[in-house]
Formats: sequence, structure tokens, C-alpha cells
Amino acid sequence: MATPFLGSTSPFSSPLITSRFSSFTPLITTSRTAHRRFPLLLSRLTTTTAAVGMVENCDQPHPSLEVLGGGRDRFLPAINNLDRPYKPYSVIGSNRHLETIFAAFFRSCPNVRLRRECLRMPDNGTVALDWVAGDDLRQPPDSPVLILLPGLTGGSQDSYVRHMLLRAKYRGWRVVVFNSRGCGNSPVTTPQFYSASFLGDMREVVAHVTKRYNKANVYAVGWSLGGNILVNYLGQDSLSCPLSGAVSLCNPFDLVVADEDFRKGFNKVYDNSLARALCRIFNKHADLFSDMPGEFNIPLAANARTVRDYDDALTRVSFGFNSVDEYYSKSSSSKFIKDVKIPLLCIQAANDPIAPDRAIPREDIKENPNCLLIVTPKGGHLGWVAGPEAPFGAPWPDPFVIDFLVHLERQASKAPASSSGFTVAESLA
Repeated sequence: MATPFLGSTSPFSSPLITSRFSSFTPLITTSRTAHRRFPLLLSRLTTTTAAVGMVENCDQPHPSLEVLGGGRDRFLPAINNLDRPYKPYSVIGSNRHLETIFAAFFRSCPNVRLRRECLRMPDNGTVALDWVAGDDLRQPPDSPVLILLPGLTGGSQDSYVRHMLLRAKYRGWRVVVFNSRGCGNSPVTTPQFYSASFLGDMREVVAHVTKRYNKANVYAVGWSLGGNILVNYLGQDSLSCPLSGAVSLCNPFDLVVADEDFRKGFNKVYDNSLARALCRIFNKHADLFSDMPGEFNIPLAANARTVRDYDDALTRVSFGFNSVDEYYSKSSSSKFIKDVKIPLLCIQAANDPIAPDRAIPREDIKENPNCLLIVTPKGGHLGWVAGPEAPFGAPWPDPFVIDFLVHLERQASKAPASSSGFTVAESLA
């Protein structure tokens, strides 16, 4: 079992954050000036959130959206405003790379006070959980809990994470950000980071949260690589997963396909920038790896020019894969989505440069009665500069994510687990 060993104020509770790791975006550091220039964004967020539930739900989505899945009839009526067209913000939304870069540079990053809890894993590694400060005093013990999984090298400092955190918080949910080993300034205490397929830390975090709040339903949202890890967990642990629902956004799904596209054209910019972010995390803790046996290529890991080089030098060796291609193939969540047994909403952008549209496992999603897929025509990667809060506010999918999760929580409260041993997810089926 994971062991909590440190509680402190998160280093990201300050309104001024000096550095930020990108999360499958082309940026390593980003500006916070947008937030200071647009102080009304938070009030707009509150107003928009308060309005959710006052709008008539629509059974038929707008033709600009691709909506499918075996769970379409179950979940679609719960989501507000999908009958409206997806309209990307003018100019910014005209190009997928411009939208991706704009969102990472200029999207506001709300200031939130966080309380850090570090968990020691069974192998002595460490992950960091950032909770909203004061929630234990404000929220009753049965308030639903939302676990957030950022993208590659991402953490609680990222703007898209903060916006989702605030939206859930305003609905009375307890929220925690799961910072993987080395991410979000999480301590690194062993010569191992994390990977697209490693589920040990995920299992420990979920077990820790569900045990602490055993009267509450627990949900999860994952972005990009965090979404891939989440779906892998839901599929591979489908018979034992205690979560009551989940959402995946910008999931690359098939890492072999994503790797192919990652090395083409402008995508090389993202590849090089993410590789630098990975190297920077590694170099902070390189001494831990100095005496590691086997096939580790420490010089390459420290100076990798591409994510593939980094994964070949370090990740695939750490987790026992014979080649980087084997690692990508066996780590792809597209292989496991058919086995997901709890409600799952997947939201993708058709023009995502990093999570390719052709990698989406549409047929398996169609056949799974627990899945709903929404694909927007544009949005880039973690961009989605559209909707009433564009261009500097929350990403377009955020209200729909909350609609979905709130619906699941309402249904769960109407159909609690029975004495026969059914889980909340089974009672919703």
C-alpha cells in the first residue's frame, strides 16, 4: 500500500509560478500575464458553471460534432448544449498548431491554493497529490471526489488542469491532482519515473483516495498521456476498478500511430520540446541512475532530442520492454477500451496533431455500452479555444465533462450499491 509521508502547502499555491512543464504541448515555460490581464475570467467561470443545469438537454448533437458509442443513448441526454455548433475562435482556431500553441501560452491559469500530500509507493518511489486547500473543512465526507491526471510531464501547475479543478470545486466536489513521479515537482526517490503502461502508481492512488473517502464516489479525468494511462487502468482493472466514472481527453490511444505522426512536419517542434522537458526532469535526478545495470543509455536519456530517443534510452528499459516499438504497442489504451466497464466519456479533436484522429478506436467504442465519444472538427491538442470563455478561458469541453460527471453522481445517489454486492457503476448499467 502507498504510504502518505508528507503534507505541506504546494509550491504551486503561489499566483506567480516561475516554471511550467508542458503536457504534450510545444511549450516548456508559459506566461501567466493572460490571467493578470483578464481578472473577470474567474467570475465568468462561476457564472457559466452556475448556469449549468438550467438549459434543456438535447438528444441530438449538432452535425459539426461526431458523437458515437455504445453508451450514446444512456449518456447523451445528460450533456447540455451539444445541439450548438462547434465554433473555434476566429483566427486562432483556423490552424491546429496555432490553437495548440495559443492555449499553452495565453490561456489563463487560475490561482488556487493547494495542499500537497506525498505518497510513498511499495517500491519506495513517490508521487504527489495536490488537494484544494481547505476542502476537508468545507466539504462533507460523502462529497464526490475527482482525481485529475495531467499529460506527459504535466502537473497541477497546468492551466487546463486548474480550470477543470475550479469547475468541479464550484460544484461542491473534492478535487485532487495526481502528479506522477518527477512531475509537478513531485519528489523522485528511486531510479524509476512513470510510463504509458505502468499502472502501479495509479492503483495505489485510487486505493488511497477511496479508502480515505470511503463514503464518497470517486471519478477521474485524464488528459493526453494521462488519458491513455487512465483508459489502460479502466480496461485492465475492469473487474476491480472502484471508480464510478471517468473522462479521457486528447488521448493518443494508439502510441504507434502517434509516434509515426510525431516525427512528421511541424510536429517535430512538439517532439523536440517535450524531449527537452523530459531531459530536464531526468537531469535533476540523474545521480539515482548512475549505477543502474542493464541497457540504460544514460547519456542519451540526458540529452535526447526526441521523445522516442528518451523512451528507448530509459522508459522501455525501466519497464522491461525489448524495444521502444514494443513499449508503444503494448502501452496503447486502444487495446483495452473494449474492456472498460464503468461510464467513460472520451473527447477528441479531429485535427489534433499529437493524438491522431485515425488512432481513435471507434469500433470498440461503438460496441462498448459504457462509452461515449465526442469528436470536435477542430481544437488542436489541449487547445479547444472555443465556447463562451474563449479565447483566454477554460477549454471548450470542460462544461460537458462536468455535465457528464454530475449526471453519473446524481444517478449513483438514486441507485446506491445494493446488498448483493453490485458496484455503483454496475447499478448505472
